[in-house]
Amino acid sequence: MRAYERFLNYVQYDTASDENSPTCPSTEKQLVLARALVDELKSLGVEDARMDEHGYVYGSVPANAEGLPAIGLISHMDVVDCVPSAPVVPAIIKDYDGGPVTLANGMVLDPAVFPEVAGAKGKSLIVTDGNTSLGADDKAGVAEIMTLVERLRDDPALKHGKICVGFTPDEEIGRGADLFDVKGFGAEFAYTVDGGAVGGISYECFNAASGLVTVHGRNVHPGSAKNIMVNASLVAMEFAGMLPPQQRPEHTEGYEGFFHLSEMKGQEELASLHYIIRDHDRVRFEARKEQFQNIAAYLNGKYGPGTVEVEVKDSYYNMRELIEERMDIVERANAAYRAVGVEPWSEPIRGGTDGARLTFMGLPCPNIATGGMNCHGRFECVAIQDMDLMTDMLVNLVTAPRD
Repeated sequence: MRAYERFLNYVQYDTASDENSPTCPSTEKQLVLARALVDELKSLGVEDARMDEHGYVYGSVPANAEGLPAIGLISHMDVVDCVPSAPVVPAIIKDYDGGPVTLANGMVLDPAVFPEVAGAKGKSLIVTDGNTSLGADDKAGVAEIMTLVERLRDDPALKHGKICVGFTPDEEIGRGADLFDVKGFGAEFAYTVDGGAVGGISYECFNAASGLVTVHGRNVHPGSAKNIMVNASLVAMEFAGMLPPQQRPEHTEGYEGFFHLSEMKGQEELASLHYIIRDHDRVRFEARKEQFQNIAAYLNGKYGPGTVEVEVKDSYYNMRELIEERMDIVERANAAYRAVGVEPWSEPIRGGTDGARLTFMGLPCPNIATGGMNCHGRFECVAIQDMDLMTDMLVNLVTAPRD
């Protein structure tokens, strides 16, 4: 079976995660796909295929050669809930001409807006009907890993070490690595197979923190408020205005970090601001967090102690710190790409990845592409031939000899 055929099956499972849920997985519907994947792994000869109590799926293909490393491949099962996630109605555009595509609901997938899509000219492009996301992030990765397992089963001439497979819940809400069983997984190193154009290998990401700003005001009748009222909403706006506007996500790229205001609430007595803080450089990252504290100290000096409270929590760190000690893992991926005629490229991830968390949990884990494009939206798509190519790349990745 080809990867895209599996993919078209997987996208029929609604697996949106929910950041407001305290459970793991955050939604019961993720377990439906998880159970199906366990059954499929067993049908492919993976005898130890299993799902744990948290919805993580594990399995392994035993080594058929000596002296080769145990390599892990990991993809996530959940999709975002910021756009409708079901029912997914995919369509295949054969011999895509490289121009605008009118989706079934009349929306237009335009390469002028999404330039990656133009690279799929001449291929068979899988798109949505415009009413939901497609789910290529990351069911394309799941499908490619499953197809690799099938290829290894069917071709004993492919010599490899132990291949460890993991499918995780709740990656899209930042919890995919929370309960991952690194020791039980059994890999020496691993790769997340998760989104991006063919050729991509990523081993650096943001350092990340969340910032909660809580402002306590003092309310009285506005008719007698002079020199008495402290309007919490206005103080919160003052806090926001003291952060540099050019350091917002919409004005940054590459290695430029940012402060991102993701939510705000407020009345006269109480207001809150929710931020995410990001920077690739660890020193600048720490300076950004300190800037939050400095602004709070200034406003407390102006309006009184306890007016502004700041809570900053680290989320994950730039995995490059540790991957640089294992660049052989990156070179293995580069060699696998070149073996299928693709020149690899790397750029910093402007976001997070389970691989970053796993790397700091003791499992070095850069990210490789799936071929998916325009994730987290109604214009998400993937080319069938790119999924085939990435499956071939994975075959070369796991059968390459140890350097």
